Amino acid sequence: MTALERYLAAATRKNTEISYAQAIRHFEREFGGLLPTSSEIVAQYLATYAGLLSDSTLRQRLSALAQWHCSHGFVDPTRDELVRKTLRGIRAIHPRAQKQAKPIQLVVLERIDAHCREVAHEARECGDRSCKLRAVRDRALVLLGFWRAFRADDLANLQIEHVSMRASEGMALFVPTSKADRENLGRAIQVPALTRLCPVEAMAEWIAASELQAGPVFRRVDRWGRPGRQAMNPKSFLPLLRRLLAEAGVDASDRYSSHSLRRGFSGWATGNGWDLKTLMEYVGWRDIQSAARYVDPILSDKQRLEAGLEKRNG
Repeated sequence: MTALERYLAAATRKNTEISYAQAIRHFEREFGGLLPTSSEIVAQYLATYAGLLSDSTLRQRLSALAQWHCSHGFVDPTRDELVRKTLRGIRAIHPRAQKQAKPIQLVVLERIDAHCREVAHEARECGDRSCKLRAVRDRALVLLGFWRAFRADDLANLQIEHVSMRASEGMALFVPTSKADRENLGRAIQVPALTRLCPVEAMAEWIAASELQAGPVFRRVDRWGRPGRQAMNPKSFLPLLRRLLAEAGVDASDRYSSHSLRRGFSGWATGNGWDLKTLMEYVGWRDIQSAARYVDPILSDKQRLEAGLEKRNG
């Protein structure tokens, strides 16, 4: 691979590349479509799977088809008014409320933290390094994920080189890339030290116990207690979270998702008086619609109305 090819490949996120490839396979193999295609065929494709696939999935399939046509030098059929009108009609006939992940409440976070501490202590007593390391890692992952409202991708992308500890003060992190960072500029953030449920203390314990010097922060731990070389797969975070919930005695229902930590922090912050602007700056949201999906709808509506009144009065 040439340097140019490497940079072009890096411009497309791996998860996006995989999901687009799956969407193209579905269009060709399941639907029997041929590429390049027309707006009439795309509209028929939408109509065929209306009611079977969610609105977000249909839009993702359109994005994949659009990307394929543009990258191969063809006119994008998904921009045609026929396709847009078909999608609007599907939404009208098959309305679906957007599913929201169940937030991790602070009391649940406390139970997970206590469980991880107990497991690590018992494993240390019996000399089970593997079990101890996994418990220490899981505690750091969950606490950091909650207090910084991280996505699974954010946690997977963290590198040891980008972690800077300041004793009793906090921790500085650099997140090299994220879903909202289309230009891959990265984001420097601060993590304060807390008196309890402290992500800084948990991270320091994990880094010290794992003896990691460079590379991904969060990795798999083998049965001999050795961290792997590669970062944990973001898709493994949800099974890990549900396992911790179940082991901590919490009903690990399907409503919990990889966004539950993010929603949990957003709800905690809103309930403790954070205004929407402050929350958006802290989490890294660029538009109010993104933020509103993660906070209590009544509270977010109230904040939007009050923000509008302040703007009008100002």
